[in-house]
Order: sequence, then C-alpha cells, then structure tokens
Amino acid sequence: MVPKDPKSTKNAKDASTPDGFSEQERAAMKERAAELKAAGRRGRGAAKAAAEEKDLLAKIAKMPEPDRRLAERVHALVTETAPELAPKLWYGQPAYARDGKVVCFFRSGLMDKTRYSVFGFNETANLDDPSGLWPTSYALSELTEAAETTLRELIRQAVS
Repeated sequence: MVPKDPKSTKNAKDASTPDGFSEQERAAMKERAAELKAAGRRGRGAAKAAAEEKDLLAKIAKMPEPDRRLAERVHALVTETAPELAPKLWYGQPAYARDGKVVCFFRSGLMDKTRYSVFGFNETANLDDPSGLWPTSYALSELTEAAETTLRELIRQAVS
C-alpha cells in the first residue's frame, strides 16, 4: 500500500465525493431532479408555462448582486428577442426552451462560485458556422450596449 502524499490531497472546500462530483455539481443535479418532478406535476399548456416562468423569476430574485441585474437583463433580452422561447429552470439556473429543449441559458458566476457568469447555447441553437467552429458559451461580467447587441444577434440566429 502506498501512503498518501499530503501535498496531493484536495483542499476541503474543493473536495469531490467518491463518485467524482463536487458539492455544487451534486446540488445542481438535485435541483434538476426537483425541476423534472415539478414539471411532471404541472401538466401542460399555459398554466405550466406561467409556473415555470414564475419559478425562473423567483430564482433570479434570489441571486446576489450584480448577477441578479445581469440575469434580469438577460431575461428581458431573451424574451424580447425570441418570445417563442419558454423560460424555465435548468439545473437551478435560468434557461429558455423551444419544444421542451433548452436553446440558451444563463449561469450565475456567484452562485457557481466562478469569476464570471455565463450565457450559453445548447446544440438545439442554430449557431452552426460553415467554418466548422463556433462558440457556444460566453463569459458575462456586465452587459454593455455592445454586449446586448451581440446577445440579441446570437439569440435571433439561435432560433432562426
């Protein structure tokens, strides 16, 4: 048996569980399971959509500043630019779906304990580039006018 090297052990706050998932990852999976369970109880139609948007807005309201302002602005941009996308929670964070499939999402950097928030797209987004290379997520620390313009263009393209 080889003794453990004390230098190689992880810091307690970065420690993963034996299955390889961090506390944050396990919490996100639990939130996703709760979202799926709640969605199953809601049925379909306008009542379900209203409940999902209410949950999303409540989650945004609980975010620490400045991520709350970012998430509120992102929500407004997405709903103005692509009203056909349905707001919902996805792994405990705001997301926007078409036909039940997430097209784009916002991840709070402060809630994820990272240095910036992220606005990203899933494979259902129509962002394919003929070069064979295109970005699918963007670091987001503030929403300048230029950043808002870029996001609007990306959202329009994603749902085209």
